[in-house]
Amino acid sequence: MSAAELADRAAVTRDTLRAIESATGAPRLDSFLAILTALGIADTVIAATDPYRSDAARARIDEILRRGGTL
Repeated sequence: MSAAELADRAAVTRDTLRAIESATGAPRLDSFLAILTALGIADTVIAATDPYRSDAARARIDEILRRGGTL
């Protein structure tokens, strides 16, 4: 898929897509999620941000909570 097709499918401007590709500016979250959805990877990326999916992160969070800390 070309960049123009991706921008069209995600309903974002080509400039927005270019900014995300080059890690410049501050794209809106809805634009970023629209691009991930158009690529078919939104669910995978969202799941990857869940700290409880990682054994190490889960253990660290549990330790923080056990010590009375908050997240």
